[in-house]
Amino acid sequence: MFNRIINYCKESYDELVHKVTWPSYKELTNSAVIVLSASIVIALVVFVIDTCFENLMSLVYSIF
Repeated sequence: MFNRIINYCKESYDELVHKVTWPSYKELTNSAVIVLSASIVIALVVFVIDTCFENLMSLVYSIF
């Protein structure tokens, strides 16, 4: 049982060091900018939809 845990740790380390391709700093910053931009756009879309729905509901409730 203990040997299996040690073997798992060795294989995990080997995979992280030798088989994984890590992004460069430029790739990482580009990805972060894309995610941040998409998050802002989605937040703005949700804000606009929420504002429109709020105005529509206040109009409906004012009639009744």
